Amino acid sequence: MTMLSLQLSRALAKGRAAAAPQSRADLLASLLRKRAAAHNAGAGDLEALLRDQIRWALPIHANN
Repeated sequence: MTMLSLQLSRALAKGRAAAAPQSRADLLASLLRKRAAAHNAGAGDLEALLRDQIRWALPIHANN
């Protein structure tokens, strides 16, 4: 395992929540922590994947 992948693994482990998310807001917070960890580790591909998941987790409100 290279040093970069080891650092990324540790960074993502720190970004993980202790329990499964109970709400969409908890899921979003977890994804944001993981995206920040990927950014800090320089993992652009993983960060892009997490950005897509974050967009999915955002609430959608109809504009009436």
